[in-house]
Amino acid sequence: MASWNSIQLEITYRVLGWMGFACWSVGGYPQVILNFRRKSSAVQKQYWEKYGYGQMIPVAVNDVAFSAHAVLLTAFVLFQIAIYERGTQKVSKIAIGIVVAVWSGAAVCVFVALPTHSWLWLINIFNSIQVCMTVVKYTPQAFLNFVRKSTDGFSLGSYLLDFSGGVTNYAQMTVLAIDQDSWVNFYGNMGKVLLSLISIFFDLVFMCQRFLLYPSKKAPISPPPPQIISKDKESLEPLLQSSSDHPLKHTV
Repeated sequence: MASWNSIQLEITYRVLGWMGFACWSVGGYPQVILNFRRKSSAVQKQYWEKYGYGQMIPVAVNDVAFSAHAVLLTAFVLFQIAIYERGTQKVSKIAIGIVVAVWSGAAVCVFVALPTHSWLWLINIFNSIQVCMTVVKYTPQAFLNFVRKSTDGFSLGSYLLDFSGGVTNYAQMTVLAIDQDSWVNFYGNMGKVLLSLISIFFDLVFMCQRFLLYPSKKAPISPPPPQIISKDKESLEPLLQSSSDHPLKHTV
């Protein structure tokens, strides 16, 4: 295995590497801070030009945090898929085709938006992709429950929480609409509206499948077969019988 010949050069190499990491990592913050101070950005300007300068941007901090958390959680699930035993399960060609088509379409939209800086249009495209992927995500589970006529092995808890998240999202947007006396935040953020609507719809379908159509039934505990009972009795008999079990023999 090759090693460094000069300790000084090794230290310089590592210092330069971490300096580059720090510059790349921190480099994005000045623009964020400037936008925060000016309370403006290109996306905000385009949004105000489309929906009016008196409207509040309907994107909260929790929306950004949710997206970041979803990306990390999905990446972790993909890591689990890679390291855990999957048996005969594999990614279908349909799923691969959808992923390739989505990423290719997103890349094309980015290149289209770059010359004209149509960032609001690009965000709306990404929102549409997210909505479509949400439908694709829920549909296989609902179809599988229908085919199996069962929900065994299906974690309902996550979808109950998902349902609660969709309801609270609508409540959050309603509170903003009441406060601003305007419903622009609903059609100005259709991605969030549709995501909440789709989540609530499929969660209701799952709950209907679980509790009404295919309720889980506990299988009755059947008695063991006679062969097992007889073997158990034989295993409980002593190997040696005591003398009291046999009649005494008297010799003349």
